[in-house]
Amino acid sequence: MSKVIYWVHQSVDGFIEGPNGEFDWPAMGDELSAYSIGLTERAGAFVYGRRVWEMMSSYWPQVESISDHPHDLAFAPIWRRTPKVVVSRTLAEADHGARVVGGGDLAAEWAALRAETDGDLLVTGGTGAATALAALGLVDEYQVVVHPVLLGGGRQVLPELARKDLRLVETRAFDGRAVLLRYRQA
Repeated sequence: MSKVIYWVHQSVDGFIEGPNGEFDWPAMGDELSAYSIGLTERAGAFVYGRRVWEMMSSYWPQVESISDHPHDLAFAPIWRRTPKVVVSRTLAEADHGARVVGGGDLAAEWAALRAETDGDLLVTGGTGAATALAALGLVDEYQVVVHPVLLGGGRQVLPELARKDLRLVETRAFDGRAVLLRYRQA
């Protein structure tokens, strides 16, 4: 059965985007990029909430015409070939071959998805899908990359989630800037 990993970038003050929705602050240096690419290459599927899906599906299919950043160019073919899942109560379907779950019994849909997926289910960014899955105890590992910035407000990581005790399994610094905090269920 696949492992469910929540992979997210956050500010030191605990936000995943700034007060005006800005996400221009994470710096993908060489070390963090290499770690991220390795994590995504092992994924059996990428999992997004609706908001993150809308951003990802508008950017990655055409990234070469938008960006020349080495991380973007390395990740684009991985994104294209990896199966994608969107957790949403409002979407009935999604483009780029993505599967939509969450319209019914999320726990049952998730169990079926885990059983049929080879490789990890990588829940990327956002808060909605990750919070819904974490509330049901369906996230096995949390990988939080803390960037050296204070945003002073915005969207919080895992808002309104009941207490869950975790066990620290790894810390790692990248590029002399960002720090990975990796936790598993206690």
